[in-house]
Amino acid sequence: MTAQNLKQQIIGEVESNRRQLIELSHKIHSHPEVGFKESKAASWLSNYLSENGFTIEKGCYGLTTAFCANYGSGKPAIGIISEYDALPGIGHACGHNIIAASAAGAAAAARLAVDQFGGSILVIGTPAEEAGGGKIIMAERGAFTDVDIAMMIHPGVHDTVIIHTLASQVLEVEFTGKAAHAAARPEEGINALEALLQSFTAINSLRQHIRDQSRIHGIITDGGQAANIVPEHSAATFIVRAESDRYLNELKHKVLRCFTGAAMASGAHLEYRWHEQYYATMQNNLILARLFQKNMASLGRKMKFSTNKNMVFSTDMGNISQMIPSIHPMLAIAREDISLHSSEFVSAAASEEGIRAVIEGATAMSLTIVDLLSDPSTTNKVKEQFHKTKRGAKIDRKQI
Repeated sequence: MTAQNLKQQIIGEVESNRRQLIELSHKIHSHPEVGFKESKAASWLSNYLSENGFTIEKGCYGLTTAFCANYGSGKPAIGIISEYDALPGIGHACGHNIIAASAAGAAAAARLAVDQFGGSILVIGTPAEEAGGGKIIMAERGAFTDVDIAMMIHPGVHDTVIIHTLASQVLEVEFTGKAAHAAARPEEGINALEALLQSFTAINSLRQHIRDQSRIHGIITDGGQAANIVPEHSAATFIVRAESDRYLNELKHKVLRCFTGAAMASGAHLEYRWHEQYYATMQNNLILARLFQKNMASLGRKMKFSTNKNMVFSTDMGNISQMIPSIHPMLAIAREDISLHSSEFVSAAASEEGIRAVIEGATAMSLTIVDLLSDPSTTNKVKEQFHKTKRGAKIDRKQI
């Protein structure tokens, strides 16, 4: 069977599983679970893949809600990345239910390519993308060591194959002061909340003098217990983002000075902790992206190769893209004026456009796997472009 004939068969395979994939997506959407607690979603996805002939390892690489599903053997090994965590309080406002269902659908259909051409498919279920850096933890423990190429799709407000992401790292801070009666003996207190507010003010001033693509944002997690007590403890969580790893390190020092300065001014004691995992920038594999774009076009969805660099966010998929050739296309499911991480996007993730993204995303990924498994030279070109990029060589997009 030729690759083109197999592609037609795969399109039909995804379509024949439409109902199950929609049910899977909507079930995950209706039962949102935050990072490292996605037991239901991981179980549902594992069961679906097991029913479709995959060997399943639950709780792999030391993470209870991670899973690894394998079909076939040998090289190349194509990894399909599944995310399924939700945001606290708001649910699937990033549409990870769509990512999860499309990954499962792509893998089930792409079995036909493995049967025809050899190689293997791995669905890697990665918890806690939103905050915990599940992929980073799994990568450190060897989850991607034997994976040659990785791909996933993500819902958004633009149809684009290439995405621009920011390096980011989480900072947790605490101030310890001294409690006192706020009316009778305020002079005896050291106001930990005031130290935190001064830190916010300093960061607001810092924002005027950082690069346009950088972001600093945070929340107060403890601001005191009662209005008539000088707060002896305060705490906050911040995320610092930058366009490169180098500038992220520079910016982290500037942000930290905002807190150390407030500690000196207020007399409160500062303790801080940078999270071990930082999210790297996305290194898009242009050849792999072009293959995906062409396969999407064959389904009737025209995708831009790249989009406005102002449309940025952070993802731990960036860390994987620094290790192996990877893509992270965005499929539009909502209007451009709707923001991810909003209640409107929660609704979009279960809409007709959301369903379309599940089916077309699954189909395009499985068709791209056909391209890779049917032609070793294509796989080699993807790898060569990855290594050129790592060496800092300029890639001419016109030649791709």
